[in-house]
Amino acid sequence: MAKPAKLDRLLRVRTLQLGLVRAEEVRAQDRFRSETALKSRIAQLAEGVAPSSAQTAGFSFIAAAHFRDRLQQSAEAAEGRLRAAEQVVERAAEATREARRDQSAIEKLIARADADAVLKAIRALEAAPPTRKIRHDPC
Repeated sequence: MAKPAKLDRLLRVRTLQLGLVRAEEVRAQDRFRSETALKSRIAQLAEGVAPSSAQTAGFSFIAAAHFRDRLQQSAEAAEGRLRAAEQVVERAAEATREARRDQSAIEKLIARADADAVLKAIRALEAAPPTRKIRHDPC
């Protein structure tokens, strides 16, 4: 069985690692939310440039078509970034679960070591010779 000082050190390290992994997961989720917001903003812009039945000059049709094309390219790029961010979030969540498992394993080892120490102390007390002190002299 490992020494208590070593287990405490391992627990501190695993707790630190868990905190770092959780922070990375939060950053990944923030990036995912940011990409989602960007994608929805691009979709709103594309809806705003959609062709309408109003009479406009031919040049504005060309400009609007060019702008829609650029927005479509941006939407496709945003979709790719969104998928990538989603994968990063999934990997970060898995890393957090693994770090939590590692930390809880160390906590279980510490609990087991404490229980073993208590059992060892109980057995030592059971094996010790009785030390009954007579409080009064015989009368």
